Amino acid sequence: MAFFTKRPIFGKTGKKEMPGGLWTKCHECGELLYNKTLNDSLKVCSKCNYHFRMGVYERVESILDPGSFSEKYKDMESSDPLKFKGPSDYPTKIKKDQKITGLKEAVIVGEGRIEDKRVAFAATDSSFIMGSMGSVVGEKITRIIELADKEKIPLIIVSGSGGGARMYEGMLSLMQMAKTSAALDKYNRSGGLFISVLTNPTMAGVMASFASLGDVIIAEPRALIGFTGPRVIQQTIRQKLPEGFQSSEFLLEHGLIDMIVHRKDLRSRFSDLISYFEMNKNGKSLTEKESKNKNG
Repeated sequence: MAFFTKRPIFGKTGKKEMPGGLWTKCHECGELLYNKTLNDSLKVCSKCNYHFRMGVYERVESILDPGSFSEKYKDMESSDPLKFKGPSDYPTKIKKDQKITGLKEAVIVGEGRIEDKRVAFAATDSSFIMGSMGSVVGEKITRIIELADKEKIPLIIVSGSGGGARMYEGMLSLMQMAKTSAALDKYNRSGGLFISVLTNPTMAGVMASFASLGDVIIAEPRALIGFTGPRVIQQTIRQKLPEGFQSSEFLLEHGLIDMIVHRKDLRSRFSDLISYFEMNKNGKSLTEKESKNKNG
């Protein structure tokens, strides 16, 4: 009778092979990070504090109260009004990215709560056609702004986009910059609070429209922020650029953003800002009421 014992599986090099998908190498410092530990730390490197990109539903989980998010306009999808032709047609590109990301489009919007404070919330995902702004992205952003205006609740938009207006939709895509900006202007004039969060990367049309229009603009550490990439700018102006000139830290120093906040502190910072806003708004109303009473 033959006896068999379990033996380790070895690769071609003779070394025991490690199962894939367990570790991630930090893009900044090269540290090898155990994925479970990385996820538990909100995808922040424990060695150098590098902030990895997060998916939109991971954003929801890290920011909003558990179970409080109610997504809206979930089934909206892009059409192909220009019948765009290229290396691949637009509908094929959409379906491919839907399969890869599990999203219908590059943004999710809805309502939720932060420490039981009601908010309107949106997040864009740079994994879906680079987070570029097509008609659906612009429409969903506009609708959540209008909902925040109607319900008189704070608005938080977390932006992540490596692309601008979506070329597959031409001028229809460019129009979304004006549409979202106009909706925010109306919301601002009615006294709404808009907190804009810039993550790595936030570029082009998104940055040139709603992402830069916050009452408070927050950035994550070492995020790439700007209109176009540094290589293109340097080739255009033929000058050497300051080191890190499109980083969160450089832009904070030069006044474009208001604060840099570590990912683990975002939720509490939102809560503090909303409380401060409400306190001052109510205080102003009280002062106005007292003034009217004194004047008869």
